Amino acid sequence: MASLSSSTTIPPLASSPFPSTTAADSTASTSSSSSSFKPPSSILIIGSGVFGLGTALALTRRDAFTNCSITIVDRSDPSQPGAFPAPDAASVDTSRIVRADYADPAYAALCDEAQIQWRKQDKPTDLGAQGRYTETGLIVVGDATAPVAPASGPAVVSEEPTQKVKLTGLDYARKSWANVQSLASGNPALAERIQELPNPQAIREALGTGGTSGAWGYINRNSGWANAGTSMAWLLEQVKNTGRVSFLAGTVESLEHDEATVTGAKLAGGRVLTADLVMVAAGAWTGSLVDLEGQALATGQVLGYMDITEEEQQKLGGMPVILNLSTGLFIIPPTNRVLKIARHAYGYLNPQTLPTAPLPVLPQLTSNKTVSVPKTSVTDPDLSIPAEGAADLRAALQEMIPLPELRDRPFTKTRLCWYSDTRTADFLIDYHPHWRNLFVATGDSGHAFKFLPVIGDKIADCIMRNCPPQFKGKWDWKGGDMTALFTEDGSRGGKPGLSLVDELGKLTI
Repeated sequence: MASLSSSTTIPPLASSPFPSTTAADSTASTSSSSSSFKPPSSILIIGSGVFGLGTALALTRRDAFTNCSITIVDRSDPSQPGAFPAPDAASVDTSRIVRADYADPAYAALCDEAQIQWRKQDKPTDLGAQGRYTETGLIVVGDATAPVAPASGPAVVSEEPTQKVKLTGLDYARKSWANVQSLASGNPALAERIQELPNPQAIREALGTGGTSGAWGYINRNSGWANAGTSMAWLLEQVKNTGRVSFLAGTVESLEHDEATVTGAKLAGGRVLTADLVMVAAGAWTGSLVDLEGQALATGQVLGYMDITEEEQQKLGGMPVILNLSTGLFIIPPTNRVLKIARHAYGYLNPQTLPTAPLPVLPQLTSNKTVSVPKTSVTDPDLSIPAEGAADLRAALQEMIPLPELRDRPFTKTRLCWYSDTRTADFLIDYHPHWRNLFVATGDSGHAFKFLPVIGDKIADCIMRNCPPQFKGKWDWKGGDMTALFTEDGSRGGKPGLSLVDELGKLTI
């Protein structure tokens, strides 16, 4: 077996864009087991997305990990121009919403913390500089729909002891409205940038495109969007600058283990990597390595891109983001004459029989080889999105930006973006309960990117068995019967349980 080689230890840079956190600082969060934590001598991180890169950066800045070698392995090669991030990864392309607009106050506060970093733009090396972050505002709306039963499993909210209902999009919008008002209450300058939009006409006036959506909503001009691709390149550069992290290009086929301990990972081609601690942060691909049944599920989400003219860019470039939490449909302001329309939905499932079963939940068990895994244009260059999803995107465009010249304009390209979905849209950031030396960081649920400046530190806290108090229980490995999994946080549109293969068998656009 080949071991991970140690790397030279270099102190954190004095000019670090994020605050440095020492082991002593970390213990302030409280955890009964954190005092017994012993840092490993080597860590292998599988995946170089927001979770993987962010964690690596955070660990290099903690005294406890000064003598720990850190290696990231990913199928994309960061040393090759244009090869990183992988073109079918979640954290790529033109834009991602950055919002503190959450129904859950813990996530609202976490993004409020992240936005302090996103707003730094004075120097070219600041995260938000060079067009990486734009604050045009966000309109959050919901439709006036009656409460409905959850698709499956426990409900998010219970109105009556005998009747459980899920949070509707309008419920989510109203809770989010209350949370962002609370966050801004101590700062009049921020508070005045949040405005209720009590009816469709008010929404239309705030949107400024001639379109509208939803029955009620609000605009938060403290929210905006980030260029995902350039932000990931920025994060990669921060990690490289530490001199502490080694990168390997390779596809992980399986985890290596003995009776009850994960010891490393096996790459395509047969090479084996070993480490004291293995962290799997492979996004929607995590379930192909670790059995996540009942924990997280890979779902495909539709995106459409449309080329526009310079005149249309000038007209629409300053519009706010608009997000309808009842339908999941949203539009982000265009950049470089490309308009993006997307849907945050239950998503498509793509169950496939894998050549190698993922690591079972319990050492003495075997895993089912049939797992929902991403299907992307990397492996299928002719892949398009199903007609059902394309029709929804077209409807959103006509509703939110009803410009006659855009009505029948074809999409320049479409894409499936793959989430790692959990039932409540909480992340899964925890040690595996039944395998030693295995840590899992996944369950992005389609909303993790905005936390890029801060999530690495929170994951590092969890590695040190010091989970932030507000996320205890939320980020834990869950028990119980959770075999039928759909995200029921109130923010999803579409229909639950759609099969990608079945939908692709119908007419596509």
